[in-house]
Amino acid sequence: MTNVECNGAAPELAVDGQVAVVRLRRPAQANRLELGDLKLLIQHFQWLRAHHAQVRAMVLTGTGKHFSAGFDLSAIDLAVEGDASEVFAEMVDTLEELPQTTVCALNGGVFGGSTDLALACDFRLGVPHTRMFMPAARFGLHYYASGLRRYLTRLGLNASKRLFLLAEELNAPELLEIGYLTRIVEAESLQEEALALARRAAELAPLATAGMKSGLNAMASGRYDADEGSRVYRACMASADMQEGIQALREKRTPRFEAR
Repeated sequence: MTNVECNGAAPELAVDGQVAVVRLRRPAQANRLELGDLKLLIQHFQWLRAHHAQVRAMVLTGTGKHFSAGFDLSAIDLAVEGDASEVFAEMVDTLEELPQTTVCALNGGVFGGSTDLALACDFRLGVPHTRMFMPAARFGLHYYASGLRRYLTRLGLNASKRLFLLAEELNAPELLEIGYLTRIVEAESLQEEALALARRAAELAPLATAGMKSGLNAMASGRYDADEGSRVYRACMASADMQEGIQALREKRTPRFEAR
């Protein structure tokens, strides 16, 4: 497994074949994120976007008992370039817009801004003791717009109001019920199942999955551009990967996609 820009307790990006793992590594602080972590995560996600042809799926997870307690609010005025919430929003938006299929392995509690970090992934696997809490209103914090959009488009209006306006804490079964979790798995098999899901995604045609992911996200948020969607569709249908998929079907073999 190749490590990319691993720096102490900062978030780590490791690549194994076609699957990357991004790991939060501050277990003593419940993987609370600092400003430097946000900027490093942006760099990790930008690296992944640039290497989409080779790295086709990603797992995001934490170390220890919790996935993440979100951003360190005591440092919210330390952002060098704009407000820290803007940097956080940029980081999560960059994750959401990745062409890779992304899986969040929630190894425990997820709180504050990290609830949105998980929502930006395509799938979320949780363990039986996973719980989620969005305390923004308790601190007088108005959540950033793109985070509100993700909550609304993925969880619906009623669940979003429960989480933001009442600051309810939900357990794993409740998170499964509202669609926050894709599946609940046993803690000892979480990483294995998340990697298996990522590897399954990595086997599929990367141009097609990236195009459909982008289209689905844009449609869900009312930002779909029909002309751009048509361009992506035509390019995919004319791609070498499409021809390889058809040829592999005829020859009854596994296709070898090259993202071209």
